[in-house]
Amino acid sequence: MKKVQFKSKYTQYIFLAPTLIIISIFLYLPIVQTFRDAFTTQDAFGFGRFFAGWDNFKFVLSDPSYLVALKFTFIYIFVITVISCSLGLLLAVQANKVIHGKSAYKTLLIWPYAIAPAVVGVTAQYFFSERFGILYALFNSLWGFDWTANIFDAYIYLFIAGSWKQISANFIFFLAGLQTIQKSVIEASLIDCRSSLRRFWTITFPLLMPTTFFLVIINITYGFFDTFGIIDTTTIGAPSGETKTLVYKAYIDGFRGLDLGAAGAQSIIMMLLVLIITIIQFRYIERRIHYN
Repeated sequence: MKKVQFKSKYTQYIFLAPTLIIISIFLYLPIVQTFRDAFTTQDAFGFGRFFAGWDNFKFVLSDPSYLVALKFTFIYIFVITVISCSLGLLLAVQANKVIHGKSAYKTLLIWPYAIAPAVVGVTAQYFFSERFGILYALFNSLWGFDWTANIFDAYIYLFIAGSWKQISANFIFFLAGLQTIQKSVIEASLIDCRSSLRRFWTITFPLLMPTTFFLVIINITYGFFDTFGIIDTTTIGAPSGETKTLVYKAYIDGFRGLDLGAAGAQSIIMMLLVLIITIIQFRYIERRIHYN
């Protein structure tokens, strides 16, 4: 194999420079700025900056509205993960059985994954519109649905919107996992077990555990960081700020409330929460998963 050699030792750095510049501007500099804001406070006019130590963190953790956002974020993550993974797995199993028109079937199920969260929110807003929303009319006929005043109804609104966005992503990975299972294993399971449901839970699903573990991490990360577009185009935190996620709360406090110190502290706390959850998953759950 021929090695690529450059005439100058600096040529390789020239090729890397555009990527490094972009990463520095849009990733590293904002991280540094966030840490600086988290430990400082500004005067009312933004002309001075003072070191505040842990005051911003103490203020955030004692703020009742932040605790409400924290509670909703964990509820949102749990429900979205369960619903989207379950439906994604169900659709993947059914798609794996399709013989005719398989490509078209897969394409239709994958499409929502390419839609931006903001577009998902606008689409959900149409379905839950009081004037001509199909889902609004359905739920309203069952129990008097009103997401602007009822917390439970607002939860349903966001759970449906968020799940629809994530089902496609889970479907893609589950389908890929199903197609990697060896045919000899499937054929042997047909002989050993006649019940398709029991065969799935005892053989197929255990073989999908690495994929499931990966998707749980992906869905948790999505629930923490990728919900801004959906919230901002649907409930905007209504009713009474009960449907704000942590990332949306940080945005409201930082860009609308101009409290950059509190917003920076919230961002760091959110990062630490994701880090702790990920470490727990890899330390206590990942070790129980067997990779083929």
